[in-house]
Amino acid sequence: MKLITEELTNVELMVEETNGKKQHYIKGTFMQANIKNRNGRVYPMEVLEKEVGRYRKEFIDRKRAFGELGHPEGPTVNLERVSHMITKLENDGKGNYYGEAKITDTPYGKIVKELINEGAQLGVSSRGMGSLENKGGTNYVKSDFYLATAADIVADPSAPSAFVQGVMEGKEWVWDNGIVKEQDVSEIQNEINRAKRDELVRAQTAAFDKFMQKIVK
Repeated sequence: MKLITEELTNVELMVEETNGKKQHYIKGTFMQANIKNRNGRVYPMEVLEKEVGRYRKEFIDRKRAFGELGHPEGPTVNLERVSHMITKLENDGKGNYYGEAKITDTPYGKIVKELINEGAQLGVSSRGMGSLENKGGTNYVKSDFYLATAADIVADPSAPSAFVQGVMEGKEWVWDNGIVKEQDVSEIQNEINRAKRDELVRAQTAAFDKFMQKIVK
């Protein structure tokens, strides 16, 4: 199973004040079905509807649907990095899953609040695991898809290179007695992180070659 992330930036950042206390929210389309996204992937409606239903029952309804700030490298939600709690995820009937999240008063949540206060443009990124099936140049997410979180909060996408994102998504993850473990290629990201700015292209090329060798094997 591979780590799969999708970014959407059409979200609304809101601040509501009750009895002198401000509460920050992020609302908008968190996920989409039956449409080819910019990563070349399609989530069939039946796959997404089934998994969102499970996620809503096991996480949202139990008030433990958390998300993080930034781009976590694995499928597990790290509580020390939690910045918000997802409170709603509903299908609008057209394949758009509208979500709402309350920004928490945690260290990373406070960062998000300050970013909102300063007018920062933020987006959301769903994170899950699953297998892909290529049909006519389009990758379809298969029925083993597992949604880890409906929304991490990310900056308006531009900074991360497509290659680095692709490598991180190229990791293999397996279930081992109920624990999610990374199976391969973590050292590639470390090599890129250690590279100096003027050596970044060379490091990316070398990492890509190593990654391709692993795929061939």
